[in-house]
Amino acid sequence: MLPIERSPTGLRAMVAAWRADGARVALVPTMGALHDGHAALIRATRAEAERVVVSIFVNPRQFGPNEDFDRYPPDEAADVTAAARAGADLVYAPAISAMYPSGYATTVSVAGLSEGLCGAQRPGHFDGMATVVTKLLLQAGAGSAWFGEKDYQQWLVVRRLVADLDIPVRLRAVPTVREADGLALSSRNRFLSPGERAIAPRLAVVLHEIATRATATPDAIAPLLAEGHAVLTAAGFKVEYLEIRDAETLAPCTTCRAPARVLAAVRLGSVRLIDNWPIPTAAQRA
Repeated sequence: MLPIERSPTGLRAMVAAWRADGARVALVPTMGALHDGHAALIRATRAEAERVVVSIFVNPRQFGPNEDFDRYPPDEAADVTAAARAGADLVYAPAISAMYPSGYATTVSVAGLSEGLCGAQRPGHFDGMATVVTKLLLQAGAGSAWFGEKDYQQWLVVRRLVADLDIPVRLRAVPTVREADGLALSSRNRFLSPGERAIAPRLAVVLHEIATRATATPDAIAPLLAEGHAVLTAAGFKVEYLEIRDAETLAPCTTCRAPARVLAAVRLGSVRLIDNWPIPTAAQRA
């Protein structure tokens, strides 16, 4: 059985012992409900680390009052088994009281990158995420930390906070892992009804089409997005946003002559899905 650590002190002691033996240590932060996307992250760490810590913590501070925090019931045994199969060496699963003890009063906020997109749709989400990621990075003291590109805005926010706070960790991103039909893997996919699951892959198809056409016609962003919005709505999605943003700054793009991303958040019934697709420039594609 994979060992489980519950306290920051115990985690630091384990990582310190590994590092004293010369091992490189990686952290893969998760909220549990592990799937093949998480497994890909864990496996990818082996290129840079001999020891891998998978954190499992459903962070209440990044959920709004009407969001799905209560739909994340932990199945720790299943998650520990999945982490072990993917190659993890330790699961860090602290209680809420260990992360936010009585009197806790600090929030980490990253301006700019956390505004707009999911930041506008989920007020307070990125403050909660940035706070818990900062704590996990400092608690683990790992040499590297690994994230998936599906949560692209989150990835850029984490990069910024690590740079701004001088946290000594190398950040790594793994491309979005998808089902055979293109649907981005997500813990929320399990809440889709069979009918919704049949519709869901259309999101990736539309994003890919927009990205391909934006490279070919970089000055025609507005009509591409309008057409994509209409296609998604006709397919049954409720579109929260569909935008093209600069790949580094997330500034709105009026042209795709620099690397960009098309990003979307949609709802199918009660399930919120996010996805994104890279838009290389014509020169990069050549």
